[in-house]
Amino acid sequence: MKANKRTVWFLTLLSLVAVISIYYLKKEAPMELDGMAIFGEPDKLTVTKQGDSDSAKQTVYADSMKFEEMRMEVQNERSNLKDQLTTKILSADSTAEEKNAAYDEIDELIKRDSAETLMEMQIRNLGYPEAFVRKDSGKVTITVISDDGGHSSKMAAEITQFVMTSWEDARTVQVVFME
Repeated sequence: MKANKRTVWFLTLLSLVAVISIYYLKKEAPMELDGMAIFGEPDKLTVTKQGDSDSAKQTVYADSMKFEEMRMEVQNERSNLKDQLTTKILSADSTAEEKNAAYDEIDELIKRDSAETLMEMQIRNLGYPEAFVRKDSGKVTITVISDDGGHSSKMAAEITQFVMTSWEDARTVQVVFME
């Protein structure tokens, strides 16, 4: 019984310390979005902070929503394909060779998905705020939002060179800039 009381007291004190430390961390470093007001159209938003003058307004584009839609479309396609392949694997009519081929194809889809996600993160680390990568049989299509609003052949060459050195089976690379 004493061990249970000690455990309860220890957990109570530990949770109290955690709550107090979170409170002080939030107090010292408030969130950046505190007191923001957002007005405007869904694709083009105007962001102002409380106390700012009208000249300090900043325009924000919601292009990342378009990228999320593209990711969802690809995810739905691949999910449907995985379901078909899983049905083929579980079918009693399929031979062992067909089941192995279906399993290998599922494995390839998973590898391609993780490689695309990793490449998106690496392109973001190059300094681009958002990127969408899609790879189909050696052809890599990259859609990017650039910080400065424009795009150049130098930026496209930088991304293409990075992809070609990172992916050994990438034969062609197409870079598309979102405006």
